[in-house]
Amino acid sequence: MINFTGQLDAYSEKQFTTYINEVLASNQLSVVIDLSNIDFIDSCGLGAMVQTVKKCTQSKRAFSVVGNPRVVQTIKLVRLEEYLHLVPDLNTAIGKLSA
Repeated sequence: MINFTGQLDAYSEKQFTTYINEVLASNQLSVVIDLSNIDFIDSCGLGAMVQTVKKCTQSKRAFSVVGNPRVVQTIKLVRLEEYLHLVPDLNTAIGKLSA
């Protein structure tokens, strides 16, 4: 599970992407991205999430994303909830990966 706090926007996107790439390169484990402590996500942050999903798909790695109401609303607004495998909470995400 990968936890993030603060904002996922144009200013933090490069740091987010670098960290995700390091984690994905270090193992082949399934991924749960926990955005429930993110205060704000913008189009750059969403773009970084889409790129993360592409990398997980290419490496045949299971993944899901958890968010708080604000993040979920933003993701649903741009209709990415299915693509990002958005789930309501961490227990659901963990259960989904172990199924």
